[in-house]
Amino acid sequence: MSNRSKKRGSERGQALLDQTSVSIIITNYNYSRFLRRCIDSALAQDHPHTEVIVVDDASSDGSPDIIRSYGDRIRACLRPANGGHAAAFNTGFAASAGDIVFFLDADDYLYPTAVSEVVNAWDASTAQFQFRLHLVDQREKVMDIFPPPEQPFDTGDVTPKLFHRGRYQTTVTSGLAFARSALEAVMPMPEGKFRQGADGYLATVAPLHGQVQATDDCLGAYRMHGSNHSLFAEKLAERARWRVQHDFRRLEALSAEAAATGSQLQPGIALRDPTHLEERLASLCIEETRHPVRNDSRLRLATAGATASLAMNYSIRRRAVEAIWFLAVGVLPRQLATSVLSWKLVASSRPAFLSLLSKTVRRAMG
Repeated sequence: MSNRSKKRGSERGQALLDQTSVSIIITNYNYSRFLRRCIDSALAQDHPHTEVIVVDDASSDGSPDIIRSYGDRIRACLRPANGGHAAAFNTGFAASAGDIVFFLDADDYLYPTAVSEVVNAWDASTAQFQFRLHLVDQREKVMDIFPPPEQPFDTGDVTPKLFHRGRYQTTVTSGLAFARSALEAVMPMPEGKFRQGADGYLATVAPLHGQVQATDDCLGAYRMHGSNHSLFAEKLAERARWRVQHDFRRLEALSAEAAATGSQLQPGIALRDPTHLEERLASLCIEETRHPVRNDSRLRLATAGATASLAMNYSIRRRAVEAIWFLAVGVLPRQLATSVLSWKLVASSRPAFLSLLSKTVRRAMG
């Protein structure tokens, strides 16, 4: 093929990519202090044919006025009553038209090339695309990368991992994009069961309808602040219970979607997931009387967690450290085990020497 023919082919390919329509759906509830930064980042995307939809879930902090100030530059969906995360996702998707759909939490933001980089890497078989985010504070100072670089994304056909342990290495709402065809197969999502954690539902069931792609580039920012639902660090037991129950709801949705596609989950799926097991241990250790799973024991969960950790796709050193951590929580006296749990799950609770040690170990295991 001549250089001229190659150039024409490349130009035609780029023209097709430029014609790909994209929807960015921003979901907001009482985040007026962050909302303009988020909307402006969506409007600043350098990819043509990008629509911005802003769903406000009945905020009481002035957010609707901010949204109205953008006029017809965005599509505003102002819900009359608060319905939660899933309801906002459903509302935004119903109003969208893009071939590729981003969901963006209103306290986060995207970099200007985020959409174009995803579109340029997109494949016809893709159901979900995931990318890393800079972890920033309220002043947008970069503190870290999420997920950490030493945790490799899972890509391709992730259904074997989903069916084996109910989870694969993915990310949060603002680091995900989905094929419209995949979303049409799994939405609207159950609003009562996913008032929070709607991204968990989508990332669990969408991969049953195509491949997962990823880039290690940071295409946006994930803002950490005191009111993040995913944090509430001062209520560790409450957080752990919520995450355990959320996992069970995800697995219920996964089971139903798998059955609809002619597949079946393996028994004992949750006991092969280290992330689930560490939260389950935290719930049992810290507030046993309110733990949602009967007949759990620390030793049983810790043994399952150690075994599951050794099967992960991390470095052998990281797997070994994770396994030792699980066993320590399983056999130490409850008060000490609770401290060890909190040191891992909430970085701010660690003594200074442990924080330094954690950073050293992380670099060594990267």
